[in-house]
Amino acid sequence: MDNKTERNVSFRGSEEFLDIEIKEPVTHAAGYLGVREALKHTFKEMGVLRSMRTLLSMNQKDGFDCPSCAWPDPEHPSPVAEYCENGAKALGDEATREQISSGFFQKNSVEDLSRLTDYELNKFGRLIEPMVLKPGSVHYEPVSWQAAFDLIASELKKLDNPDEAIFYTSGRSSNEAAFLYGMFARALGTNNLPDCSNMCHESSGVALGETLGIGKGSTTLEDLYEAEVILIAGQNPGTNHPRMLSALEKCKQNGGKVISINPLEESGLVNFKNPQHLNGWIGGGEDMADIHLPVNINQDIPLVKLILKKLVVLDQQSKDVFDHAFIEKYTDGYDALINDLKNYDSEDLLKQTGVSEERINETVVLLANKSKIIVCWAMGLTQHKNGVENIREYINLLLLKGAIGKPNAGTCPVRGHSNVQGDRSVGIQHFIDKEMNERIKKHLGFTPPDQEGVDVVGSMKAMYEGNAKIFMCLGGNFLMAASDTEYTAKGIQNCDLTVQISTKLNRTHLITGKTALILPTIGRSEKDIKDGKARHFTVENSMGRVKRSKGILKPAADTIMSEPEIIANIGHAYFGDDHPMKWKTLGEDYDLIRTQIDQVAKGFSKTKERSKGAGYYLPNNVRELDFSMLPNGKAQFSINRLPHHDLEKDEYMMMTIRSHDQFNTTIYGLDDRYRGVYNARRVIFMNINDMKAIGLNKLDVVDITSTYDDKVRTAHNFKVVPYNIPSGNLASYFPETNVLVPYNHFAERSKTPISKSIKVRLVKK
Repeated sequence: MDNKTERNVSFRGSEEFLDIEIKEPVTHAAGYLGVREALKHTFKEMGVLRSMRTLLSMNQKDGFDCPSCAWPDPEHPSPVAEYCENGAKALGDEATREQISSGFFQKNSVEDLSRLTDYELNKFGRLIEPMVLKPGSVHYEPVSWQAAFDLIASELKKLDNPDEAIFYTSGRSSNEAAFLYGMFARALGTNNLPDCSNMCHESSGVALGETLGIGKGSTTLEDLYEAEVILIAGQNPGTNHPRMLSALEKCKQNGGKVISINPLEESGLVNFKNPQHLNGWIGGGEDMADIHLPVNINQDIPLVKLILKKLVVLDQQSKDVFDHAFIEKYTDGYDALINDLKNYDSEDLLKQTGVSEERINETVVLLANKSKIIVCWAMGLTQHKNGVENIREYINLLLLKGAIGKPNAGTCPVRGHSNVQGDRSVGIQHFIDKEMNERIKKHLGFTPPDQEGVDVVGSMKAMYEGNAKIFMCLGGNFLMAASDTEYTAKGIQNCDLTVQISTKLNRTHLITGKTALILPTIGRSEKDIKDGKARHFTVENSMGRVKRSKGILKPAADTIMSEPEIIANIGHAYFGDDHPMKWKTLGEDYDLIRTQIDQVAKGFSKTKERSKGAGYYLPNNVRELDFSMLPNGKAQFSINRLPHHDLEKDEYMMMTIRSHDQFNTTIYGLDDRYRGVYNARRVIFMNINDMKAIGLNKLDVVDITSTYDDKVRTAHNFKVVPYNIPSGNLASYFPETNVLVPYNHFAERSKTPISKSIKVRLVKK
């Protein structure tokens, strides 16, 4: 049954239209409008006094870390407002006064709820009671915590093989929760530890590891302030990481230049009105991008190759464009790279990019005379078949300029969720780390499995093919985050038991295994009290600094439980007291968890003491110019192929994007004022000349189809919005268009889905 299951639930929710309104896109980010919208949202969800008190504690040294993005806090945060509009929305969303009790589920079946939109589901409020959905039932019903733990343990013990269980992690989790979760899976006997990194920055980790020896960026926040040039490639900071704009503003005021590389010219990189300064309220703000390169979707490699070819010519003339001393001492593969560049015709590269040669020449002149260069990027580079190569090509540029391992220069992959990097650092990974396994054996007293587990793509396949019986999620909305929505949904439904550790209702609570559990947990902003004593978590930001996070609000209900305590209770229910890890005790005392993290996770040391205040940086070999772990002990230049998409005449290249009213799969509202779209999400942005060529008018309705491996996938009912996007390119919001992304097409080596370069057709209705 298309779009249905045995429980008669909808995989996608409502596909009906609302009363859409189209206006001119807003030409600046933040400012008065940003403050107004932030306060409007939090006041509505939390109340005025509660909102103001909590906002003033967010991202402060003795407060709690924002539950939204992973952008780092400054060494000396503003005491007035160290948060952005979307951070405030995330807080209001988490700390809402609306609640979902057992009575809600008595009135609303999973079938009825599944027909609502993701926005409507999120608005019901906080989950406050553990609930169970029994086989054959369409209504969740209350279950005691102990009964829930015993049910999980019982089902785990029924497995023929530990690899029939999968443990997914969202980036919202703390280091303590993620560590316990990863160790529980390994103690059980599996490395099936997919996480949200697999769907977003896995390509970054692979590329950085291959070329520089660490799967993390090399810059600190302070490096951006005095950089000479910052390239922002495939990233929209105005919506996805708005606090980054403050760092770019400081860079600009110090004489630095910003280059935006993106098919869309996003408002945040046009102008920024900083609400922390008077000029952000009554002045003209700060113009951001000095150069905007509107590159065709997934044509960054030909763009960078063309820039490199032009820089090579200049370097041959003056011998000082490239840092040859750095290249000689610290890098390997220079001659091969230069020789490979000769194989490409400049005119062909230019045509592929879709960018004017004048703009590219401006970029070349700027880069030629600068050495303090930072490249920032996000999903616009990673979510392609050649995502790893995209990033490696930009690293070639940095290595040629010697812009690695020194102040105000380097790599800056901008992570999404607030602790996604910390989850990986403390052991959430499906691949094998032999050194970590030895430390686990030595310090935790058990032998972890040495067989690689499944990532997100592997998890989808295992569930779909009936090779997974239990699927547990530590946060997140797996169904809507993953590619190929219907394939993923059918896979989840093949499981015997699905478990969601969550704060809010989402579609993955409705598309479930035969039995399903909802285990409600506290939010980042809430107090975690045990026996009258306040506890705190630790998190790692996008630039590798570990700091503590301590909520200040009363928990949504006395019936919810912290993530570490939930995991510890599951561990105790399964292993009992006869296990080297004392699960119950660990769930009560987080300092004991931090001690074990220090023993097992690479680079962590004295976390209990050092995570206070601004926290501490984990070791980073690139900052030390130590490439001893790489071939010949040097950073690696790389040879990267051009992308080939082979579009048919009636096909377009489409990328998925976020609206300004969402974070990941969480939909806060229905407006995207930066792009001029109000009260709608089922829209597709299209070049006006492309519209005219096939007879489409503004707000005509189309279905979007993708065809891969002879299978046609369809996203129904989208209104066409004319937009300033390169011809042949389209953009539409996710998760609504994730249904078009084939599960078996992903980046080579990282297996990140191709969500930013989908070949599609439009069918007018």
